[in-house]
Amino acid sequence: MKDLTWFAEMEARIPSGKVRTRFAPSPTGYMHVGNLRTALYTWLIARHAQGTFILRIEDTDQGRLVEGAVDVIYKTLAECHLDHDEGPDVGGPVGPYVQTERRGLYKEYAELLMSRGHAYRCFCEKTASEEDTGEFGRGDDPCRTLPQEESDRRAAAGEPYVIRQRIPHEGTTTFHDEIFGDITVENAELDDQVLLKRDGLPTYNFANVVDDHLMGITHVVRGSEYLSSAPKYNLLYEGFGWPIPKYVHCSPVMRDAHSKMSKRHGDPSYEDLIAQGFLTDAVINYVTLLGWSPRGEQEIFTLDELRDIFDISGISKSPAIFDIEKLRYFNAAYIRAMSPEAFAQAAGPYIRQTVKNPAIDVSAVAALLQQRTEVLTEIPEKVDFFDALPDYDAELFVHKKSKSDLASSKQMLEAVIPALEGLSDWTDEAILGVMTGLAESLAVKNAKVMWPVRIAAAGRAVTPGGAVEICRILGRDECLCRLRLGLEKLA
Repeated sequence: MKDLTWFAEMEARIPSGKVRTRFAPSPTGYMHVGNLRTALYTWLIARHAQGTFILRIEDTDQGRLVEGAVDVIYKTLAECHLDHDEGPDVGGPVGPYVQTERRGLYKEYAELLMSRGHAYRCFCEKTASEEDTGEFGRGDDPCRTLPQEESDRRAAAGEPYVIRQRIPHEGTTTFHDEIFGDITVENAELDDQVLLKRDGLPTYNFANVVDDHLMGITHVVRGSEYLSSAPKYNLLYEGFGWPIPKYVHCSPVMRDAHSKMSKRHGDPSYEDLIAQGFLTDAVINYVTLLGWSPRGEQEIFTLDELRDIFDISGISKSPAIFDIEKLRYFNAAYIRAMSPEAFAQAAGPYIRQTVKNPAIDVSAVAALLQQRTEVLTEIPEKVDFFDALPDYDAELFVHKKSKSDLASSKQMLEAVIPALEGLSDWTDEAILGVMTGLAESLAVKNAKVMWPVRIAAAGRAVTPGGAVEICRILGRDECLCRLRLGLEKLA
């Protein structure tokens, strides 16, 4: 163990005087909804208090690492506008910010804890899973009472060991959580968890405590599944003589009343939701409200608005149920609120999946879709008729509401085709003028003219936009070609 001067120098590096939070994901390949919510809450707590938001990569569980997963973390945080002040890519005063790069620290602190009587070496043979969890019968472990001289001798001789936390046999441990209040547990119910494994890497629980302290973390946000570990964290802080941060344990995000969301069960990650056509800002807004309630009735917030109003007291003890239909509602609201230019940019790639013809104006098609779209992935099948007229049945010309039948549709197309052929100005106003003028001259309602035109132009009973817009976007030649084909169907 290093001398106490080194530990004092480490303490001197720790920033103080402001709120500091951290998002500390494991690079396992994707960002699940609960993980994104943790990132959001830690960012919002820091930003609301004009504090510091830190990204730390927790990669000590080498068996779960996925190649490229760190890039997924960076990409997701960037897309979600969750900028970090310190982290592996931007540095900071208490780096490194990757746990495996901090490997040398943990042994020093584990030995410091041993010197204070709060940890001990265990030479017993254990499986890898037992090393990670510490799940074993404490009373059956002879190493707990091993004299320090013998422990030092066996370690010096090269005998492999783990370092375990020494939990008091008697008494209770009480910790305070900002959501759940004070919780007291019997020390006899706690196990002597492993702090340092045989390979020298720390367990998750130990690395978290050491890193959170050395990085000056003031608020620790994590899932409520870690409530059971919190007493052991407290005892570690007390063993070191360190201040205990504020704990914020968040209840899980559920798929239903009984089951937590899980990638294994097909529940969507952040990346899945984006691939399904949801907008990042809508996902952020909705996920923030999964377990947190603002004051008042408002539901739609920008990230800046959330930053200004976010309050830990609004976090619920109750699990939150992920409702994809509610997310669709949020997404539709965000789509409708976009500028036409922004929506056209977002919708463009989806339009071009089925509308390959470069003569078709993407912005013009997008204008028809903005008020009629809930998720972007709906778009391709809605607009594919612009690229190629689908094969359709003449029965589509029959429409009770517009009083159209096969005979009247034939009559309307016979009249409208030459009228449009003579049109010099191919605009909405001019096309509409032709159709309404024709309806007036024939003493019929406008719909009786427009229905057969729309069917002939689109080959669909349901379309974004009506006859006028479809004709204008198709262009004169393509529109008239389709109307003539429609007339042939009715001949």
